[in-house]
Amino acid sequence: MRRRSLLLAAVPAGLATLAGCGDGKSDSSKAAPSPSPSASASAPPPPKIVDGPLPAITAGTKFDEKPTVAKGPGEPSKDLAVKTVIAGSGRTVAENDFIQANYLGQIWSTAKVFDNSYDRKSPLVIQLAQGSIIDGWRYALAGKKTGSRVQLAVPPTWGYGKSGNAQAGIKGSDTLVFVIDVIDSFNSKSSAKGTQVPQTDAALPKVGTNTNGEAPSITVPKTAPPKNLASAYVLEGDGPELKADQAILCQFKGVVWDSGKPFEQTYGSGRLSQFSLEQMQQVVKGLPQGLTGKKVGSRVLVVVPPDLAYGNNPPSGGAIKKGSTLVFSVDILAAM
Repeated sequence: MRRRSLLLAAVPAGLATLAGCGDGKSDSSKAAPSPSPSASASAPPPPKIVDGPLPAITAGTKFDEKPTVAKGPGEPSKDLAVKTVIAGSGRTVAENDFIQANYLGQIWSTAKVFDNSYDRKSPLVIQLAQGSIIDGWRYALAGKKTGSRVQLAVPPTWGYGKSGNAQAGIKGSDTLVFVIDVIDSFNSKSSAKGTQVPQTDAALPKVGTNTNGEAPSITVPKTAPPKNLASAYVLEGDGPELKADQAILCQFKGVVWDSGKPFEQTYGSGRLSQFSLEQMQQVVKGLPQGLTGKKVGSRVLVVVPPDLAYGNNPPSGGAIKKGSTLVFSVDILAAM
């Protein structure tokens, strides 16, 4: 069982149609339930950010190395304590961006580690948005650069509140200490950055190779669509290959083969798409099949025949009709 981060909010995926794959957080069917970061009806006011106090990092002091952190020195601040331990030189993170990060979290008073991603060997991918992450992260990481290691001490007000988190052994009075290595960030202008792959198959659509965050063109040939699923690199990334039980963060564009009309896209919408490949099997079965095994950082063309798409039951009122073959261009930004 792949354990989910304790930091995520419990947001249902709700994948009724492909259009439902927005910024909602996805749950793998193998994932454990995750508590909401705040039980309060309204968000607390923004914190005052101070330099400390913060406990010493006694081992694992390099970026993306699992740290060992001492117990908190005396009483913690009532404010949000934030320190950039290692200053990165990458993109500046903004609120509502998605980040990819490794982290360790422990309780100030006992140094008990309640969660870390290093042992899972799977960085967290999460949006810095209210309701998606505890508020301490939102306020502490906005303005930091990718490649940075950031340490913070989060009072209950901007952590789990007075109710704490029983699953993690966190009391309502506990201040939490985090060390966070910000590996990458993504927003609605992100694109795949892989190497161009020649598109030599005349029977398949041609996809644009722009990487400026704008929608790539999709040119469908004036021929009959393939009867079987087709999947090919447009830009080949250098990340790990996607596994069937993972979720992805992506940009995508979908068009109907017969008309060339787009039916859904994230480009220009101000959002990214995040969905579980397993859950997508219930919606457009051919899409996760075409993405499984492809490398993170890639742009992938996927042509889905009707029997692996909506068949004779398309969404009502849209460009997709009975028996439509669907064409997708998908930028795989990150995997979870």
